[in-house]
Amino acid sequence: MKLSVVIPSYRDPLLHPTIDSLLDNSQLGMELEIIVVLDGYWPDKPVKDDPRVKVVHLGKNRGMRGAINAGVEASIGEYLMRVDEHQMFCKGYDTTVLETIKDDWIVTPRRYFLDPVKWEIMQEHGHVDRMKLSIRGPKFAGINWPGDPSLMLEESMAMQGSCWFMPRKVWTDVIGELQTEGYGPLYQDSHEMVFKLWKVGGKLMINKYTWHAHKHRSFPRTHNNGTKENPSNNADCFAYSLKVWRDYYEKEIKPKWKI
Repeated sequence: MKLSVVIPSYRDPLLHPTIDSLLDNSQLGMELEIIVVLDGYWPDKPVKDDPRVKVVHLGKNRGMRGAINAGVEASIGEYLMRVDEHQMFCKGYDTTVLETIKDDWIVTPRRYFLDPVKWEIMQEHGHVDRMKLSIRGPKFAGINWPGDPSLMLEESMAMQGSCWFMPRKVWTDVIGELQTEGYGPLYQDSHEMVFKLWKVGGKLMINKYTWHAHKHRSFPRTHNNGTKENPSNNADCFAYSLKVWRDYYEKEIKPKWKI
């Protein structure tokens, strides 16, 4: 198996068109597997019956981080991809990234904004490539940051986290798993991964040869924003991330990036 795509899912009706987009635009054939992690629920509409699609059902809600960990554990691909359940992908999204990815990279594609009703890119909003990692109030945040338009593969400080690729070895040797203690069940997973990657000399890269489109925030939220079992992240969770990584960010990362 070349690529395992993990989709953490909680009651989002856009799960089904997201799976269709992944299947329809893949160029890997049977070297692709899609792991749909149903985080303590069953969807009203069954997940698509396709030999490339596998379902992992969690007996209780674990939250996004726990669902991603469960999906990776169930996967067998040489490379990993994580996506949200409300996204569209371009033709060859998988092979385009895998042709250039290096052993110590996490890669995210160019990001457009998705109109989930029309199921099309919102061209008026442009796209997002490079992002700067900064401290905004009580937490780390990624903000848009002009890059070099002549570079189609470019290093970045941050990413949204809704879509990334990495060699399995990076997950196994560097990430381990997404930590829920302290961080909480949701969010800031991209910051945690990038900090860990930097610690071992790796890079977060933007691949502008391919793209994904993520649901625009102007549309109603239909996915997990906390449940009774796993409430949404609070100020303590954001403070924990700052406590763990702030010194490293201030003393090593900011000087390296000259910000």
